[in-house]
Amino acid sequence: MIKTEQAIYTVIENGNITSPNGFQAGGVSIGLRKHNKLDMGWVYSEVPAAAAGVYTLNSFRAAPLLVTEESIQQEGKLQAIVVNSANANACTGEEGLANAYAMRKAFSDQIGIQVQHAAVASTGLIGVQLPMDKIMSGIHSISGEGKAEDFAQAILTTDTCTKQLAVSVEIDGVPITIGGAAKGSGMIHPNMATMLAFVTTDACIPSEVLENQLRKTTDKSYNMITVDGDTSTNDMVLVLANGKAGNKELNPNHPEWEKFCAAFQYVSQELAKKIARDGEGATKLVEVCVKQAQSSEEARKIGKAVVASSLVKAAVYGADPNWGRIITAAGYSGASFSPDKISVWLGDVLVVQEGTPVLFDEMEASEYLKQDNVVITIDLQEGTGEATAWGCDLSYDYVKINASYRT
Repeated sequence: MIKTEQAIYTVIENGNITSPNGFQAGGVSIGLRKHNKLDMGWVYSEVPAAAAGVYTLNSFRAAPLLVTEESIQQEGKLQAIVVNSANANACTGEEGLANAYAMRKAFSDQIGIQVQHAAVASTGLIGVQLPMDKIMSGIHSISGEGKAEDFAQAILTTDTCTKQLAVSVEIDGVPITIGGAAKGSGMIHPNMATMLAFVTTDACIPSEVLENQLRKTTDKSYNMITVDGDTSTNDMVLVLANGKAGNKELNPNHPEWEKFCAAFQYVSQELAKKIARDGEGATKLVEVCVKQAQSSEEARKIGKAVVASSLVKAAVYGADPNWGRIITAAGYSGASFSPDKISVWLGDVLVVQEGTPVLFDEMEASEYLKQDNVVITIDLQEGTGEATAWGCDLSYDYVKINASYRT
């Protein structure tokens, strides 16, 4: 294991969604993607797990989200998840909803669990009915054995890499593990996007407590990333906690509650950053840190606006230290601040001090912007609020990828 700076939790080398006790996962190829790529994945808990979910704010919510939300609402528990890629089953009407229910029923029957303990998710092309012959054939091929890496591969669409990790934290004298896998590359914008994230833990925690913590965590992780400003129909984050670690029930009154929250937050933020870094056509991860805002909410507004700005993203791609685009985005963010107090850094290079441009070495700033990870810091000198947002640069390849997405 690799110790973190916080020493609260440890990052597990090659950790994944099956790192927590009692979880299995796998993936199969069912013919939805070209070249026999894996395109259906599943996650299974040995026992019904406390469950929580957050979903897209897009008015067009895909059928799988509706079915999965219904499953969780019945008992606050899930035991397994099935995911298909290449087809979003979104904007597919009553037939699409019936197909999502059929997926859930077939999957629960295949692995021998109660139907309300099964969740379904889909990602891919919008407005096309699922090829149910392939879906059913794939579900019937799922066995009790699989590989976490196959699951991480099976849920991808235009992603260039898998996104997974796990951490361990000691609570009540026993190790608790939190693992996760995610997908997302394009149509990514705050309030989630064409992204799916699945988190597992062997912690003992009630579903209502888990849901509350997931919502708080989402506001500081998945809702703080953007690639292109589009919010998808299929966004979903699901968390399963099966209690196999044997700790005392976790809640805000538990003496080690903050340790769990820190580990949970780390997993969510790292998955979110992996999505941002793998944005379609991206060459760099962009991190915008906002300090001394009037409130955290005001800081989030500015961070989101700057990291979402196409002009800022294009400047970062071109290694152009055009700081005017940064303060412009901050200005239209809707946040309250005094323009004559704002200072801006590109890495360690100060470019604006208290609302006034300063002389700086443009060559040094340009060289900094050529790095794989770019940090923009904005200090407002207004209060104690702070937030961090993540995104990527905007390259020619983004247009190429999305101009031919269907063809």
